[in-house]
Amino acid sequence: MEQQELQKRRTIPFNEQMRILKRILTFASPYRNQFILAICFSVALAVTNAALPRIIQVFIDDHLTVGGVTIQTILFFASLHFGVTIVRMTVWYFELYIFNMASEKTVQNIRHQLFTKLHNLGMRFFDQTSTGWIITRATNDTEAMKDFWHVFLTIIQGVFGVIISLGAMFLLDVTVTLWILIFAPVLLLVIRFYQVYSSRTYHEMKSKLSLLNTKLAETINGMSVIQQFRQEKRLQKEFEETNQSYFNSRFSMVRINALLLSPVINMLYTLAVVLILALFGIDALTSPIEVGIIYAFTSYANDFFRPLTRLMDSLSLFQDGVVSSSRILTVMDNEEYVPEQEDDPEAQITNGKIEFKNVSFSYDDENYVLKDISFTVNPGETIALVGHTGSGKSSIINVLMRFYDFQKGEVLIDGQSIRSFPMRELRHRTGLVLQDSFLFYGTIKDNIRLMNQAITDREIIEAARFVQADQFIEELPGQYDARVVERGASFSSGQKQLISFASTIVRDPKILILDEATANIDTETESLIQEGLERMRQGRTTVAIAHRLSTIRDADQILVLDKGHIVERGTHDELIERGGSYRDMYELQNIGLQS
Repeated sequence: MEQQELQKRRTIPFNEQMRILKRILTFASPYRNQFILAICFSVALAVTNAALPRIIQVFIDDHLTVGGVTIQTILFFASLHFGVTIVRMTVWYFELYIFNMASEKTVQNIRHQLFTKLHNLGMRFFDQTSTGWIITRATNDTEAMKDFWHVFLTIIQGVFGVIISLGAMFLLDVTVTLWILIFAPVLLLVIRFYQVYSSRTYHEMKSKLSLLNTKLAETINGMSVIQQFRQEKRLQKEFEETNQSYFNSRFSMVRINALLLSPVINMLYTLAVVLILALFGIDALTSPIEVGIIYAFTSYANDFFRPLTRLMDSLSLFQDGVVSSSRILTVMDNEEYVPEQEDDPEAQITNGKIEFKNVSFSYDDENYVLKDISFTVNPGETIALVGHTGSGKSSIINVLMRFYDFQKGEVLIDGQSIRSFPMRELRHRTGLVLQDSFLFYGTIKDNIRLMNQAITDREIIEAARFVQADQFIEELPGQYDARVVERGASFSSGQKQLISFASTIVRDPKILILDEATANIDTETESLIQEGLERMRQGRTTVAIAHRLSTIRDADQILVLDKGHIVERGTHDELIERGGSYRDMYELQNIGLQS
């Protein structure tokens, strides 16, 4: 997906930017009253800013230059200026405080909805999208939204500041004000050029940052493999190339910012001041000019260009926010949802009978990996799925767990369509143990309970003893409160799998799915859990993907798959006696064990 973004590297059209802006503003709707109040304070701030030069102008022209200054006059104008300044500071404080609080809540709302959306997406999305790309959306892009909302405050302040300063200048001298406005077209051209260039550059920069995060995530997750095969230098070189590419795009943005932002506006402001002095100087050749008006005019000119300077400085953040917003909306618009359920409230899994009737399934809706699959597993029975890599074993699990929706056929549980069960009922009554168990940061107790506070400590201990996990847990410091680091790195594969078994059995599922659950367990640990597995299977319908065929000899039915078809079925003894693919695989494993 990040490769597609790199290929796009285009300017986001203005109409699309407005569409993105309109959609992203919907996240702020719960806090509209706070934003409106902040805007009101912005108006008050612009008014107080315009009042200060006017106070000094009146003091200079009406008192200082005419020689009518008294102590009372000085104290009056000083107190007036000080009082307006205090009001200005107070208004400014409330404007920043209210707006920033509302913007922080908006960003929090965006991050919350994005995280919720990710949990509602189907497994297809995560299978086709790199971890680094997803992390960039949830971290860097949402973080960029904080500065994005500050741009709106700058725009609001700038608009009111420009309007009020222009109004004040028109009240002082219409002719000079009209001359100042000749700089407006130049400003518009600069803003337009910057908007086009920066949009393209920021889009490229964000895409390269996504690639950088992907490289970093892959390197950290695969560090053991990298060190094992001495791939450090190759990975370092690839990372340096990606990092340099990101640096180049950043440098391009810095270069255009340095050229078109503050320097251009300051130059135009300087030219405006020169023009103001020249125009008033020409008038002074024929008649006296009040000094206070010149001071007020230059102050208002500064108030006119200063918001534009801040606005130009904020355009880079605006473009960053537009690009980040578009990428966040890309996730929000993704329709790779978890397969929909009809949610019949009366549908319940009571016995655990599983039926596949002529099921065909494809990951891409074109190439079928399951073709006309049919089988039945009665309550309490165990069915084993065997076959070479790519034969369709895991695809059957994906369909049964509703990670993916199937295209043809029918899947029934207790005689009802699997689509009729609420997802909560389906997940609660189905226990899945994967080949590679995943442990969360926390404690052993947390990982067995998985935040289900309805599960008591006593039930956790009983579940651990049931699967023989208590033998190593009770030897740890803290026992069930022992700390679990990220991904359970401090435990062996067998120990992590035993904890996974306990977290499954503590929920007492009616259907048990074992996806090569003993493939990564050493022989000693396997012998400890075989008894636990036997007890787990009692009274439960079990579907097991078998890597070691010796572990499924007692299965009630064994399905041998090849290229999405069931090529053989029967018990272990029946398949051995019949000969064929299963017998070949079994004998090959026995030869490997004997050698």
